[in-house]
Amino acid sequence: MLESFHTLLILVLGAIGLYYYIAKKQSRGRLPPGPKGLPIIGNLIDVPIEQEWETYAEWGRKWGGIFHISLMGQSMIIVNSVNVMDEFDRQGANYSDRPVLQMGGELVGFKNLLGLMQYGPIFRAYRKHFSRFVGSQKGIHLLHPIIEEETHKFLKRTSENSSAGKLIGNLRKLAGGIILQVTYGYKVKDGQDDFVNLIEKSNENLSTALTPGAFLVDVFPWLKYMPEGLPGTSFLKLAREWRKTTEATANLPYAYAESQMAAGTASASFVSTGLEDSEASYSPEYLHNLKWTAASLYAGGADTTVSTESAFFLAMVLYPEVQKKAQAEIDAVVGSDRLPTLADMPHLPYLNAIMTELLRWHTVAPLGIPHAAVEDGYINGYFIPKGAVIVANLWKMLHDPETYPEPFKFDPERHLGPTPQRNVREICFGFGRRICPGMLLAETSVYSCIIKSLAVFNIEKALDSDGIPITPVHQTANGLLCFPKPYECAIKPRSEKAYSLITEL
Repeated sequence: MLESFHTLLILVLGAIGLYYYIAKKQSRGRLPPGPKGLPIIGNLIDVPIEQEWETYAEWGRKWGGIFHISLMGQSMIIVNSVNVMDEFDRQGANYSDRPVLQMGGELVGFKNLLGLMQYGPIFRAYRKHFSRFVGSQKGIHLLHPIIEEETHKFLKRTSENSSAGKLIGNLRKLAGGIILQVTYGYKVKDGQDDFVNLIEKSNENLSTALTPGAFLVDVFPWLKYMPEGLPGTSFLKLAREWRKTTEATANLPYAYAESQMAAGTASASFVSTGLEDSEASYSPEYLHNLKWTAASLYAGGADTTVSTESAFFLAMVLYPEVQKKAQAEIDAVVGSDRLPTLADMPHLPYLNAIMTELLRWHTVAPLGIPHAAVEDGYINGYFIPKGAVIVANLWKMLHDPETYPEPFKFDPERHLGPTPQRNVREICFGFGRRICPGMLLAETSVYSCIIKSLAVFNIEKALDSDGIPITPVHQTANGLLCFPKPYECAIKPRSEKAYSLITEL
């Protein structure tokens, strides 16, 4: 009885303290407008657990391009406007931190990845590693042979089995083949590959662990101190198991690269050049940063490219006129005696427009990864308190009819001509000092898949058992990273000549 009284007293005092903390914060300035919440819990029960970006876009019609919600005293700033995001970008030094994510970051161990890391010296060390290897077009150009070799393998696998169920598996093998070779000098095996399976499992854990509302510990951090086995603490066992996968994902491929270097058989890769180029004596800190930057390269690039490439095949099914125009451009510029290469990119403007429109039409990370305010600040006259979580609704910005008329239509033409619509790359890769550092590698990988697939395949509607074409719908599954929901399609060689180009690889 006495223990229950003490517990109640602590909760009451905590609530009172929280109330005065919030009141003190609000006294420093006018927060952005937003929906009125309940005492203590704020807007906790208002926020949806699925397709949040659509709800935030709807709320934005009332509250504007920037609005405020509160979750148990935690200020969240939702940004629906490109112009407002530009202002956060201009003040990037103050809005480049990350919130502490309890389940995915602290318990599962993803806080060591660049995307979730707190802003500071270690973050800058990671970015420096990224910059030296994939931060410039010159660096990416050196990787063209790897990207094209793995894309050729994808074409062959897809020609051998083009069922919808196999397409995603082939795309995952493509992404894994590129990134594992680029990062660790490891060539993916045919069939099942242990490294690909391991890292896919880790990415699946990452996506689940970071799904908003999936784990109460993200709302009530003190739950992580509860003894395992009590009701409501099953997440602790899950986190312990997932953490083993996280650490294996960083350690095992890295150990492979080290063993190849020791044997003198290593090919040039992110890890090998990071060790060879260093004049330091490989301090533990340097090696730790290199290992986890390598893991970040895969975690940040694998699922995002697979999602985008899957959306490409869906777009070609839904917009056959776009596909025909792209194939006509390839035939006119490249001909039919060879496959197009990345060197043809400057001469294929319509293909480049397809790439750009793909980044807009299918928003891989609708809400990006949240930022956090380092210190108190002001945006458009509104007070942004220290520690506030800033969520950029990239989906809304990329589907704003004022910026992109008919936003749900896949229309590459909008990016061509003398007055193209706003460059989506200024939006889709994030903002400030947290802008995606691997975007050049990701874009080049997707582009290679697009141009080679269009050169040799016709991508069409699948037929049902009665021979009637199946029209898929562009819908996305919920999560931090969004994939198109499963759909049917038919992928066939364009001609005997096209088939011969595939089989001769």
